[in-house]
Amino acid sequence: MALYGYARVSTNDQDFTLQEQALRAAGCEVIRAEKVTGTSRTDRTELQVLLDFLRRGDTLVVTRIDRLARSIKDLQDILYALKEQGVTLKAIEQPIDTRSAAGKAFLDMLGVFAEFETNLRRERQLEGIAAAKSRGVYLGRKPSVDTAEILRLLFEDKLGATEIARRLGVGRATVYRALANSEKQA
Repeated sequence: MALYGYARVSTNDQDFTLQEQALRAAGCEVIRAEKVTGTSRTDRTELQVLLDFLRRGDTLVVTRIDRLARSIKDLQDILYALKEQGVTLKAIEQPIDTRSAAGKAFLDMLGVFAEFETNLRRERQLEGIAAAKSRGVYLGRKPSVDTAEILRLLFEDKLGATEIARRLGVGRATVYRALANSEKQA
């Protein structure tokens, strides 16, 4: 039975060194870590590598359950996959060990609270945005590309969307969106 660690932080400016140290202290020799949001499993390649690698009798170790999932659906999907593989889950900073009934029950409760916390944060963010909009302060994210430059490259230089995107260092979809928005404003 091997212990495999998983560490995750949400943003690039955060550091998972403390998580890695705690996982090593818990006996994990292999640790996969990534900087990506935990609200969904999309783009969580390191987690997927671990899930594909784990074998019957292994244990997936995290520091806290919110490092693994921030929604009940994702947590349940991960737990189901682990159970199907015969793999247990352990959180070293919380009394979670899926080998026991108490550990499973506590895991379910923490999962509910993790999702609740995420939903509260989202509500507060939306309330703040609405308040800022009502004061005329919030105008949304600044455009990532100069629409006038896109139009110039399109009509004056006669370039296609692919070449415009390459020159401006953006995706083609960004070029198409800018063109669609300029048509709406015209």
